[in-house]
Amino acid sequence: MRQMKVDKLGIDLLTHDPVVILKDVDGKHYLPILIGPFEATAIAMALEGQAAPRPLTHDLMKSLLDNVDAKVTKIIVHDMRDGTFYAKMVIETSGETKEIDARPSDCIAVALRCDAPIYVTDKIALEEAVLDQKSEEEDIERFKKYIETLKPSDFKKS
Repeated sequence: MRQMKVDKLGIDLLTHDPVVILKDVDGKHYLPILIGPFEATAIAMALEGQAAPRPLTHDLMKSLLDNVDAKVTKIIVHDMRDGTFYAKMVIETSGETKEIDARPSDCIAVALRCDAPIYVTDKIALEEAVLDQKSEEEDIERFKKYIETLKPSDFKKS
């Protein structure tokens, strides 16, 4: 599994739907996930540290978890079928680990409120994530500069 973080929210240029962009912690791949407008608002509020005048659904979920001594340990985006991502929220309660099926957008909104890590399975990362071209170009430039600094003496056996 690869750990990801919310990089930004945006609007899909083709569908005009909100999209959340997850980026791996190495900063080399990103995963765009289309979400609903209400979930986009909930994620944006969590990212900005804003509180609603009254609890939103995701705030309620966090409050419920806190009040029953349950903790969100992580969320996992684990599958994609027919253009729809699938996720699960992993919670720990009474010494047991439970996996709850949920939409990725809801999982992300709750994870941000609970400071829980976001993971994507290797399968999803390999099939759906997009390589950050800028990051790739920076790596190539660093490698070129490294090669240019090498001297013949760097290759002598010690």
